Amino acid sequence: MSAEILTGILKNSSNIVFFGGAGVSTASGIPDFRSADGLWNQKYGRNLSPEEMVSRSFFERDPEDFFAFYKDKLVYPEARPNGCHIALAKLERMGKLKAVVTQNIDGLHQMAGSRTVYELHGSVLRNYCTRCHAAYDVKYVLDAPGVPHCRLCGSIIKPDVVLYEEMLDETVIENAVHAIAKADTLIVGGTSLIVYPAAGFIHYFRGDNLVVINKTATPADSHADLVIHEDIASVMEQAVAAL
Repeated sequence: MSAEILTGILKNSSNIVFFGGAGVSTASGIPDFRSADGLWNQKYGRNLSPEEMVSRSFFERDPEDFFAFYKDKLVYPEARPNGCHIALAKLERMGKLKAVVTQNIDGLHQMAGSRTVYELHGSVLRNYCTRCHAAYDVKYVLDAPGVPHCRLCGSIIKPDVVLYEEMLDETVIENAVHAIAKADTLIVGGTSLIVYPAAGFIHYFRGDNLVVINKTATPADSHADLVIHEDIASVMEQAVAAL
């Protein structure tokens, strides 16, 4: 029933924006980052939170341990788009979806075929030298023993991911906010809406339909037009297939 209601909203919308979080990629085998507390610490004997492990200061202070955690917990080269990613790409081809705003760093929206994607936290697929800015793909980083270094100048390579203590890219923010502000329908999916500043972006929405799809309750549920506490991959797949 929920998917049918969503289909009706999609049919009557011409400027849809999707705002997504980690829950969008769990069906692709990528665990929610916030559910990983303690796993890495037990394995390596570190008394640090996952947030501290992916901070800029830790990257600079202890790159060996940073990349051990990063490669083990944040990069999933075998992951493939699921029903939600594919449905969103289809909506874009239909001319209804104007943008995807994502907190994820896995690049699965683009792999599914989405073209207008604003990656608030960057992407593991892009990496660059901290000195000469030479670009490297994710395979180069994963294949490097320990800390990846630039072939050209020997400096450390950094993933194009926004670490804790770093600012979000201003251009990406502006584009995301602009898209949300113009949308007639905003679908918020797979996010608990507790990570700021990204979670605050939905306050710029002034359109007709706010849809929230998340397995657990979010702060936006009380003023959403449609709330679905179900698996987002299944819901989106069904709703778009019925268009």
